[in-house]
Amino acid sequence: MKEGRFEKYQDAGGAWRWRLKAGNGRIVADSAEGYTREADVDRAIEDMLRAAGQAVVAMKREQNG
Repeated sequence: MKEGRFEKYQDAGGAWRWRLKAGNGRIVADSAEGYTREADVDRAIEDMLRAAGQAVVAMKREQNG
């Protein structure tokens, strides 16, 4: 089974961005903003990794009508 991975890249405007790809290559999350400095996108990825390790799965039932 292939693991997911974070990718960081510069967009056409020169801003740094990240995206998280699942093991099948599909993008499952990306940065909502571009970062001016590469160090800032690195920090954002580290923050996402830390938050994911502390996340819980919550189930919410939707009510119809």
